[in-house]
Amino acid sequence: MVSEYDFWLLDLDGTLVDVEWSYTRSVFDRVGDRLGRSFSDREADILWSGLSGSRNAQLREWGIEPDTFWNAFHAEEDPAVRAQHTYLHDDAAFVGALEAPVGLVTHCQQFLADPVLDELDIRDWFDTTLCCTEETGWKPDPTPVERVMADLGLLESNARGVLAGDGANDVGAAWNAGLDAIHVERVGHERRGQCVLGDYRVQSFDELEIGT
Repeated sequence: MVSEYDFWLLDLDGTLVDVEWSYTRSVFDRVGDRLGRSFSDREADILWSGLSGSRNAQLREWGIEPDTFWNAFHAEEDPAVRAQHTYLHDDAAFVGALEAPVGLVTHCQQFLADPVLDELDIRDWFDTTLCCTEETGWKPDPTPVERVMADLGLLESNARGVLAGDGANDVGAAWNAGLDAIHVERVGHERRGQCVLGDYRVQSFDELEIGT
């Protein structure tokens, strides 16, 4: 059982929302054309879902310069089309009913996250949002989490908080920032190839008794 927290922080992609596979596959086809290197379904899945942890480390392991990949990737992403192919997980609806302060901290870039929040009409679920950049740092670095906590006026407080996400980086960021961590396993342990620890490990938020 999850006791009532003073505040909640959440990841976006893979946690609250996901994108239809047809969109993901088409993006990687076009990125592959730009880079002169095709991506298998498994490789696209690993990078899109962050199944191996650090995407940049994975790219380097495959002999791909991360900056080159991301420049091509972002050039091929159409924010409006992506938003149209993004869906909200049914069990994520509890976030809109939370009475505690709520923050969003995501690796999804601002130009992509904004249309998704508007298309799904969930922007007002969050009291503050942060899209990670090189300047803020990336989860599991606690810095972006701490920035959101500061925006909520809770960084120096004794408030008890939790961060929920679908990846090991989310759990690491929570623990590094002194928060509890909920890992929601959307893809399954076999597809991920490893088991991610957390203070709570669920396949759906419906498994938790969440105080509001």
